Amino acid sequence: MPFPIERPRRLRATPALRALVREQRLHPSQLVLPMFVKEGLDAPREVTSLPGVVQHSRASLVDAAHEAVEAGVGGLMLFGVPAERDARGSGADDPDGILNLGLRDLAEAVGNRTVVMADLCLDEFTDHGHCGVLVPDGPRAGTVDNDATLARYVSMALAQADAGATVLGLSGMMDGQVGVVRAALDEAGRDDVVLLAYAAKYASAFYGPFREAVESTLVGDRRAYQQDSANRREALREVRLDVEEGADVVMVKPALPYLDVLSDVAQAVDVPVWAYQVSGELAMVEAAAARGWLDRERTILETLASVQRAGADAVLTYWAVEAARWLREG
Repeated sequence: MPFPIERPRRLRATPALRALVREQRLHPSQLVLPMFVKEGLDAPREVTSLPGVVQHSRASLVDAAHEAVEAGVGGLMLFGVPAERDARGSGADDPDGILNLGLRDLAEAVGNRTVVMADLCLDEFTDHGHCGVLVPDGPRAGTVDNDATLARYVSMALAQADAGATVLGLSGMMDGQVGVVRAALDEAGRDDVVLLAYAAKYASAFYGPFREAVESTLVGDRRAYQQDSANRREALREVRLDVEEGADVVMVKPALPYLDVLSDVAQAVDVPVWAYQVSGELAMVEAAAARGWLDRERTILETLASVQRAGADAVLTYWAVEAARWLREG
């Protein structure tokens, strides 16, 4: 034939046509902003490995929350950075600990206008930096004690619910964590609290800058409880268990290196599926854009589109406020 019968380019000819036939449409309300609040700060402090990200004081946290809400961001995920840490992470469930104080501040300031979320994990609060309490002696000494950690998670969950969190993000990758927390919340009359399970969380090199943000004291790694980056089928087992235990939402973390896993999970479950665009993903793009190697705005929006296209209903991203503004501007 002298010419093709099908000409897909016709539908790409103008911005209006491209917009009309676009298959995925990311909305600001599908973006969740991770935030850090540090005990003892009087003003926000930059995180050097995460350009544009800061550790907040309690006052600047509220100001930034209002800014995010005005931009249309759908939720705020809060992490706490305490002044002191111990082996059992005592500050995690202390009503006057920095994370629970920050949650109260957010719930009071913007709780009726966005979704206030809490990171439910011990790693920011333990002096050893692991996501649970450690076995004190015997042949397993120094390893994370799964079942003892579950008791700490229950206490954290009740404290965070009392502080005003609507969604609890169980990120520790302990076996059975969703089930015990759901049972405890229901028994306490808090069946309204949503559980977000970090169901497929990988032991990733992409978390590096985050550890600066929370001032992690971790020595070693978390490969004994987070997933092996080579495994794909295992993620579906983890997700299935969390849904059976009562997870309202499941998450894949990190996002970009695990789009195949994200797609698998989205096809396998009937609960919302989220993804976390982690610190290392931001750091790579920011470093390349600073050198003029990438168009920063286009790259950020393209990465977010890829995560949504793979199956994410919402994305946790440090670019949430900027991206929300760009999306609203069209």
